[in-house]
Amino acid sequence: MRRALSCLSDGTFDLLVIGGGVTGCCIARDAALRGLRVALIDKRDFASATSAHNSKLIHGGLRYLRNFELGLVRESLRERRIWQRIAPHLVHPLPFLVPLFNAGLDRAMLTAGLTLYDLLSYDRGWLDDPYQQLPGHSWLNKRDAVAREPVLDSPGFEGAFLYYDAQMYSPERLALECLIDADARGAAVANYVEAETLLLRDGHVTGCTVHDGFTQTAFDIRAKQTLIVAGPWTDFFLGRALGKPASHKLKRSKGIHAIVPAITRRFALTVAAGDGHLFILPWRGRTLLGTTDTAFAGNPDDVGVSERDLDDFFSFINEYLPNADLQREDAEHFYAGLRPLVDDGSKDTYGASRRAEIVDHSKDDGIQGLISVLGGKWTTSRDLAEKTVDIVAARTGAPVAACSTATVHLPGGAIDRFLEFENAQATDKVAAIGHLARLYGAMLPRVLSLGQQQPELLRGVGTTGDIAAQAIHAVREEMAMTLADVVLRRTGIGQLGAPTPAVLDDVSKLVAAEAGWDETRRLAEIEALRPAFATQGAPLAQKAQSGVMV
Repeated sequence: MRRALSCLSDGTFDLLVIGGGVTGCCIARDAALRGLRVALIDKRDFASATSAHNSKLIHGGLRYLRNFELGLVRESLRERRIWQRIAPHLVHPLPFLVPLFNAGLDRAMLTAGLTLYDLLSYDRGWLDDPYQQLPGHSWLNKRDAVAREPVLDSPGFEGAFLYYDAQMYSPERLALECLIDADARGAAVANYVEAETLLLRDGHVTGCTVHDGFTQTAFDIRAKQTLIVAGPWTDFFLGRALGKPASHKLKRSKGIHAIVPAITRRFALTVAAGDGHLFILPWRGRTLLGTTDTAFAGNPDDVGVSERDLDDFFSFINEYLPNADLQREDAEHFYAGLRPLVDDGSKDTYGASRRAEIVDHSKDDGIQGLISVLGGKWTTSRDLAEKTVDIVAARTGAPVAACSTATVHLPGGAIDRFLEFENAQATDKVAAIGHLARLYGAMLPRVLSLGQQQPELLRGVGTTGDIAAQAIHAVREEMAMTLADVVLRRTGIGQLGAPTPAVLDDVSKLVAAEAGWDETRRLAEIEALRPAFATQGAPLAQKAQSGVMV
C-alpha cells in the first residue's frame, strides 16, 4: 500500500472520502468491495486521533440500556460478533467484573440489565472458534471475586457480576487493515493530504482541492459524491467549506486514558463512579485506565493531557478504587481523545447518545453530491459504513455488489482457530511471537520473511515484543511516512510509553535507510515524536514518567 497521489488526480471517482479514521476506513473498504471507484485522504495519518485514543473496546454498550437505547445495544452486540469473526487476531474476548459496594437495590437492577444484555446478545456463540464464544453473565460472591481480583477487597464490597465483552489489541492496526483491504481492491488512498476547498459547480460538489503535506503541492480530486467523515473536525470543515455554520452540530467530549503497571490479574473492572463509570482494563501486560468524559470547546488539533488532568484522574480513581493507590509516577503512558457526539440537546456529554447521523446536504443545504457522517462509535463503524455506502451507491446510480464486509475477513483475519494459529507461529528466532501474531494475524509470514535474507531484522526492538522487520515492513508496505507512524501506529514500539533514546535511534535508522531520509530528517523525526509522550505545556525535555525520554 503506497500513497496514490497520481491516481488521486486522475479521472473522476464515484466516491471521495475525506477522513481516515475508522469510519472512513470502513467506508473505503465497503465501497471498494462493492466495485465503486473510491479515494480516501486524511490530513494526518490514518486512525491517528479519536480512532486510536480510546478505551480499545469492542462492546455492546451495557450502560446504554439505562437510556433505553435497545436498538443501539443490539446493533453493537451484533457488530461485536462480526469484528470477532473478520478480525480474530485483533479482537478477542475480555471478561469484566462489575463490583458492588453496599449495593442495596443496585444488585437487582444490574441482574435485570445483564439478563437483558444476554438476551440481546443471543448470537454471541455463533462463532466457529470456541475461543471467541462469550458466556452469559454470572454472580460471584465476595470470596470468589476477591480470589480472582484481590484489588477489590475493601470494606463494603459484597461481590461482583461477571460478564464478557471484547477488546482490540490495536485499534490503529484494525483500522489500517480496512484500508489495506480497500487498497488491494483498487481504492486510491493517501495520508498527509489535507482537504482545503470543496469544488462547487452549479450547486453540486464535484470534489475537493487538496494539499499534499510532503510535496507542498495542491491539486484537485474529482468525484461524483464527496463524503466528509472527519470526526471532531467535521462540522468545522463544513462551516469553512460551505461559508456558513453547519446545519448539524457536534458536541466534543474529551476522554483521558492512562497506562500503568498491572492492577488486576486478568479481569477488566467496571466501577460505578459518581454519575459515570471507570474502566480498569488489562492490556498487553499493563492496566489501561479510562475514561473521563468532559465537554471540550477548543480546537480539536489542541487536545492533550495536562498534569492537572492526570492528578485529577488519579485522585478520582483512588476515591472509587482505593486499593489501586495510584501515584503520578505510575503513569507509563497517557493520551487524550475527542468523542464526536451528535448534539441531541443533552445537558452533558456523558448522557449524550453515541448514535450516528448521516447527513444528505442536498436536503439541508441545497447542495448536491455532498454527504457527511457525524457521531458513531468504534464498534458500529462497519455497520455505519454499510448504511453510508448504500446511500452513495443510490446517488451515483452505479451498479454495485451487495455489502460483504460482515463476512469477508480482513487481510490478517483468515484464521480458523486463533489459539491454534498463534501456537503454530512459534519459532526460536522470535521471542514474543504471540504479540506479532495478534498484530498481523495471517499477514505475519510476510513480515517474518524479511528475516530470511537479513536475519538481524528478527531481533527484538525495545521491550514491547516488536522486531526490527516491522519498521521496514511499515515503510515498504503500510504507508508509514513518519517515525511517529511507525512507532505509534504500525507497531507497538511506542504504544506502552516512551521508547528509550537508544530504541528511537535504532528504529529511526531502520526507517531512514528504507525511506531515504538524510541525517537531518532522521533527527527531526525523533524530535517531532517527543510531544506524544509529554503532558501539555511541559518542556519537551521533560521525562514522560517512564523515565526514558530526555
